[in-house]
Amino acid sequence: MKTKTFFSIKILTIFSFIFLLNSCTDLDEVVLDEKLGTDATDPAGALAAAYDRLGDGTFTDHGAVFAMQEYTTDEAILPTRGSDWGDGGKWRDMHEFTWTSSNAIIVGNWDLLTNGITRSLTAIKSAQESTFPEKALFLAESKALLAYYTYTTLDLYGQAPFRDPLNVEAPLQILKAETEIDKLITDVEALIPNLADIGTQRTHHGRFTKQAAYAFLATMYLNRAVFKDRYNASSAFNFNEPAVTGSTGTDMDRVIYYTSLLIDSGKYSLESDFFKNFARDNENGKELIFAISQKIDYIRNGSNSFAYVCMERNQRTSAANRGTNAACTTPEFYATWDGNHDDPRFEQHYQYADGTWFMNDGTDVSVPATDIVPKSSPALPWFHFNRGIQAGLQYGPILLASGSLEMVGNRIKVSPLVMEKSTGTRMNFTPTLTFADPTKSVFAQNEINQGARVFKYEFDPEGGNGNSNVDIPLFRLGGIYAMRAEAYFRKGNSGLAMIDLNKLRTSRKRESLFANAPGKALTSLDSQQLYKELGFELYWELQRRPQSIRFGKFDLPGTAKAASQPFRRAFPIPQTVIDQKVFKQNEGYN
Repeated sequence: MKTKTFFSIKILTIFSFIFLLNSCTDLDEVVLDEKLGTDATDPAGALAAAYDRLGDGTFTDHGAVFAMQEYTTDEAILPTRGSDWGDGGKWRDMHEFTWTSSNAIIVGNWDLLTNGITRSLTAIKSAQESTFPEKALFLAESKALLAYYTYTTLDLYGQAPFRDPLNVEAPLQILKAETEIDKLITDVEALIPNLADIGTQRTHHGRFTKQAAYAFLATMYLNRAVFKDRYNASSAFNFNEPAVTGSTGTDMDRVIYYTSLLIDSGKYSLESDFFKNFARDNENGKELIFAISQKIDYIRNGSNSFAYVCMERNQRTSAANRGTNAACTTPEFYATWDGNHDDPRFEQHYQYADGTWFMNDGTDVSVPATDIVPKSSPALPWFHFNRGIQAGLQYGPILLASGSLEMVGNRIKVSPLVMEKSTGTRMNFTPTLTFADPTKSVFAQNEINQGARVFKYEFDPEGGNGNSNVDIPLFRLGGIYAMRAEAYFRKGNSGLAMIDLNKLRTSRKRESLFANAPGKALTSLDSQQLYKELGFELYWELQRRPQSIRFGKFDLPGTAKAASQPFRRAFPIPQTVIDQKVFKQNEGYN
């Protein structure tokens, strides 16, 4: 059970960005931290609404920001699988780079993010116009969330809306990435004195603290050069431009400064078990700096999307749960792990309390049925799949016509698995993807098994297929080390970069099946290896698109993707928004 819920909301009125501040948020019930009460102030409710937008799909569902940041890269693809996942081509558009301003994913994410901007502005207005003890803190958090939603919108779309929250007559402003990035940086830096240190003033990793601001500032400085020169044809971004006025050094110096504040703070430490960062009991995770705190609470339950999106429909953690056979990784990303399959971040086998290991190699006969799905009634046996990147033939429990898992005595039987919608096709997650037309990610029904799958996030079976207690990291210590390594490298100091990358590699340990062996250290480093290392640490965490743009990889051809033009580095403004004649369309989409 989660104990660190920051804000939860039962009912929210959703409203369009174009009416910024002309509507209010309707709160039926507000929970501040762990205290439930009807005396929550309006500023608390408004701030709760702004936080709620992070987790209500936006950064927790594979079809939201994830789809734009991951399905457009070498890490992830969601093909049409026979009769499934056609959906008007919206998923294929992401990886094939055929999206238009009417793509449902592009339209939907614009609505989500600009609604986050709206809610943050409402929270600023509510806090500013009230008098209460936590006014300075609430204002700082509201402004930090506004900056976060705005930054993400500018990252994806190159433009974002803004309206002065304290002036009801203020005109709508159109912010541009190339000019707004510096103001966002200075705005967030100015908030630091009024933000809480994590663990004080009832804060935790679900609240925007000083430490979240340090991580956010490092991210903005790392990507500042791209924001200022996004369409640079040769991807020759100036990463060592002098930092924003008032700061010292270059962009990369500031990345190093802010990441070092976090690394040297003593507040965080690397998990030796990498996959603990993504487990259903990660609420006390040692690496989590800023995360979406999820809880199955029957108000707005957490999302299981990142866990089940790769699982096949016949892969069942219990008789009441299954996967959906959607996404997979690409042959290109899988190949980056060549020679690194013993890296603790690649794969992890599950061990049951009686010592049974799930090997998933055809040798398993059964596993104990002693693990029970939390709060299930009647009690449902809980089967645990392995974590990390899964390839090859798959094994697990079979669901019987009676609606229960097949048993051997009082143990869960493990059997070879077949595809639910192609029962003559063995469940074989091939690292290769073979499409009849190499330019189109479409499988015939008997080919829907293909693609190595990512089981990075633990599947939480407690609250139905779609709900989860897993907190979703937005900034965590592993990513901070990765950012600092990249900054060192871009400053020409490969030695310090390699020290940080080796810290990530060797701090992680394999499971006891492999004698808790640590990862192996690098002995050399170049740009290609650095790009791989970022993927090893941060795959499936909504980071790959910005990484691939910074490293000049985004425009390159790949599986079901032709070489693309630089204008694709930003997505189009939705056509419905353009039709309102407030925004002008981005370059290349007219």
